[in-house]
Amino acid sequence: MPSETRSPRLAVLIDADNTSAKIADGLFEEVAKIGEASVRRIYGDFSGTRSKGWADVLAKHAIIPQQQFAYTTGKNASDITLVIDAMDLLHSGRFDGFCLVSSDSDFTRLAARIREQGVDVFGFGEQKTPESFRQACRRFVYTENLVPGTIKDEQNTASPDKPLQPASTAVPLIKKVLSQEDTEDGWVNLGTVGKQLLNLAPDFDPRTFGFRKLSDLIRKTNQFDVQQAEGRPVSIRLKQRGKK
Repeated sequence: MPSETRSPRLAVLIDADNTSAKIADGLFEEVAKIGEASVRRIYGDFSGTRSKGWADVLAKHAIIPQQQFAYTTGKNASDITLVIDAMDLLHSGRFDGFCLVSSDSDFTRLAARIREQGVDVFGFGEQKTPESFRQACRRFVYTENLVPGTIKDEQNTASPDKPLQPASTAVPLIKKVLSQEDTEDGWVNLGTVGKQLLNLAPDFDPRTFGFRKLSDLIRKTNQFDVQQAEGRPVSIRLKQRGKK
């Protein structure tokens, strides 16, 4: 029998001090879209209240806690341990990618070092995460998008907990992608647009603007023509003058 293609083997390393346990379900659903979470570790001082929320979800997601007591104020032993473990796992040569879950810019160099080795890094953190860390990852997912209720539903309503970025803020980047694609009629395959958007901005995600699909976001902006011939993929182009 022909062997099945193996899913990418991933190491998921979570900074408990900078990550809410509320994202746990959404996090591992997102990771499953990328590959298999072979290693699942979380780092923090679970004796304190800051990381206590994770205790209730560790067993559910088979996460191995790495306890680091905060003996000295201002010294983050958890970060150091996470970096050491990441480098050990990297040099084992067993992993196709790393998922670094934190909003801390201290992991920027770690992400860059892993990618220098030819291994993908997928970052997960809040929108406040410094750009340096976001850009160091192949892809960066805002954890606010992993909490149920942050995406617009069929009634076009959004969660009151966090205002979504307006769709109009995505327009300049989408226009930039279209300008880079040299096509005779201006139409560009939507799949190509999506890939190039992530190349330009690793943190680009339609969910940030309140939509599950890129096509829905693009239609909402009213700045692009969208077409899909029967049996053909969706294509877009800049809206032609004189058209609304």
